[in-house]
Amino acid sequence: MYSHRFLAGMPVPATITAMPLPMLAAPARGGRASAAERGAVTHLDLATELAQHPQSVFILRQTGDSMEGAGMFDGDMLVVEKHLQPVHGDIVVAQVDGEFTCKRLHVRDGQLVLHPENPAYPDIHPQEGQHIEIWGVVTSSVKRLRTA
Repeated sequence: MYSHRFLAGMPVPATITAMPLPMLAAPARGGRASAAERGAVTHLDLATELAQHPQSVFILRQTGDSMEGAGMFDGDMLVVEKHLQPVHGDIVVAQVDGEFTCKRLHVRDGQLVLHPENPAYPDIHPQEGQHIEIWGVVTSSVKRLRTA
């Protein structure tokens, strides 16, 4: 067993429905917005923005701190796309001996390594007889900053 914490629960298929939300046309800057930028509003469909291929998307909630270096924190919702072919450097959700974990995928000399983004945790190197399955590529991390 590894000393890092795994993702909570099983994957939940994402139910994708249109969710158009008002979006200011100007980006959020640290300073003042110009008069021309104030008030310009468009609409963005958040569901479409987060799920490029809705039929292959699921969501997991991150637990633990092993991916903090990638900006992913305890409680964040991870949007995962199964249709994407994982490549070196992707953040992936993997099942390791039946438990889910989120790590950065490294491929070294043809060997798979799951790398945490927190130096307090060790890399996961597949061991003889161990079952590791990549479930998908994390494409977004959604965090809630405040409830209600």
